[in-house]
Amino acid sequence: MNKTHYPQRCDGVIPGVYTRRQMLKTLTTGFGYMAFAGLAAQSALAATQAGGQVIDGAADSSLLLPKKPHFAPRAKRIIFLGMEGAPSHVDTFDYKVKLQTDDGKQSKDNEDRQYLGSPFKFKQYGQSGKWISELFPNVATHADELCFLHGLWTNAPALHPQAWPAMHTGSPVFVRPSMGSWLLYGLGTENQNLPGFVTIKPALSIGGGQSYESGFLPSVFSATRIGESKTDINNCSINNIKNANLTAKAQRKELDFVQELNHDLLKKGTLDHQVEGVIQSYELAFKMQAEVPEVTDISKESQATLDLYGVNKDETDDFARQCLLARRFAQAGVRFIEVCYDDWDHHGQLYAGLKKSTRAVDQPISALLTDLKQRGMLKDTLVLWGGEFGRTSDSPKPDGRDHSTKGWTMWMAGGGVKPGFSYGATDDYGINSVDGRMDYHDLHATMLHIFGLDHEKLTYRYGGRDFRLTDVYGEVHDKILA
Repeated sequence: MNKTHYPQRCDGVIPGVYTRRQMLKTLTTGFGYMAFAGLAAQSALAATQAGGQVIDGAADSSLLLPKKPHFAPRAKRIIFLGMEGAPSHVDTFDYKVKLQTDDGKQSKDNEDRQYLGSPFKFKQYGQSGKWISELFPNVATHADELCFLHGLWTNAPALHPQAWPAMHTGSPVFVRPSMGSWLLYGLGTENQNLPGFVTIKPALSIGGGQSYESGFLPSVFSATRIGESKTDINNCSINNIKNANLTAKAQRKELDFVQELNHDLLKKGTLDHQVEGVIQSYELAFKMQAEVPEVTDISKESQATLDLYGVNKDETDDFARQCLLARRFAQAGVRFIEVCYDDWDHHGQLYAGLKKSTRAVDQPISALLTDLKQRGMLKDTLVLWGGEFGRTSDSPKPDGRDHSTKGWTMWMAGGGVKPGFSYGATDDYGINSVDGRMDYHDLHATMLHIFGLDHEKLTYRYGGRDFRLTDVYGEVHDKILA
């Protein structure tokens, strides 16, 4: 059999898609190309009925087709601005007068540490009078559009390789589907020619693979990755988006042949959920070749838009391009878009480090909010900003903060949340979450609710039990809803 008879893999795009070498290995182990292709699509009925999520159609129905939510949604899509490394809440959005007053005094919790007041000035913005650090002058102009969540906490370890996956999947140790995968599984996506879950420059070095995968869900629900955190955005792309071996017409004939085998074998009754995801990944990879180059080409944006985001400006260019890509993917119908920035681990050089990090993201984030609002998209796009945990209010060093999982801040905008609203609180020193306490499960439950999904009903049966994103936990914090 000629090697060009196998669907091409988009490396780093859809992790469930097999390479040619893997498929040849499958052939030699007796599974067989025809059996492999047929078993894949005959799993459609089982895969689409798992956990009560029913998708109408037979073997050729895409797992990504739009599905009805449990109730009326407030948002259609989400852009998650993931700040890997954990931004210091007490230096950005959680102003603490007591901490400033006791700067340099011995910590009540540890005699070897001193309270470290923020070296940055805060002032109030907007009609809401929200206190925001001088580090975010552009984001601060949106104070009356933001919904601040000041009561975040987690019992996950205060370590990046555990907390980053826990924030994405709800578990710091077990491989579970990402929140993007769950949302895609529950709702499908609007554009069948694009992946429903995209992550731009993901943080792969700290459990990232676990953070963006579909776990036990069909592989088509995994994230499509564009680059990785340590690579310049100008050098990031979706690999192999063009097939060098076959024309589009030939590829279409190839996939049609595979689906013929699928229909023939559907009648024989053996079902396999995961292989169905692989076949759907082949189909999606084929469609992506036509639409991805157009969506990722920002050269067609106006100069005014490029300037708004800070494209071609030294400090902001990289993150500006990421945010602009996020808006373009959202506009094209992608359900879940994550944009990562990984320079927030300030154990030392807090003053210089935070200034550098915030200069890189402040203007692009502000521009994204402005752009979405101008296009009428902010009302049904949920924007979420934050890291996997917070940072300490005391320190053994005069210019650094360590990890803290007891309390920190994230914020939301758009998507039916209350604008100009602050929910929850940490104590006087910003150490412990004391009001409006939200752990990862609560955050996930509330996010799913915003999208019209009941987190207790969005389940998938695997290994003899029903799993959900929130495990057996999670509370919807409806006080933040407009």
